[in-house]
Amino acid sequence: MRNALKSDSTHVSPSSGNVFEDLGFPPEKALALKFRAKVLAGILEEIQRKKYRQKQLVELLDEHQPVVSNLLHGKISQMSLEKLLVYADRLGLKLDVYQARSRRRSPSTPRTSQRKIVSNRVVGGKAGGKIGGKRA
Repeated sequence: MRNALKSDSTHVSPSSGNVFEDLGFPPEKALALKFRAKVLAGILEEIQRKKYRQKQLVELLDEHQPVVSNLLHGKISQMSLEKLLVYADRLGLKLDVYQARSRRRSPSTPRTSQRKIVSNRVVGGKAGGKIGGKRA
């Protein structure tokens, strides 16, 4: 049975650096999804760091328990970026967006002009929680 599951395919595609683009989302949608995922990661990191319970989060975030449960389980498909930013603010996190050059370059642009992209990060309180980039 083990051999039946083994595939002879060895095709591996290089990553674009954005998993959502790799999954076939248009670049604009992929960027929005990546940004939401990073904000969610910062929120969950802060919740874990402060050891909040669902009941505490219901009051702090001013949400119903099922919404808080979905947030804690990463089920944010129905949550807007704005709603996630409100949650981040209520948790004491700050959002910083950094402008960076696009990773796409024209054939005439030399490689030396490219910079590592740090598109956003969330920094929380004294602990310096982060999303992307370096700690503040």
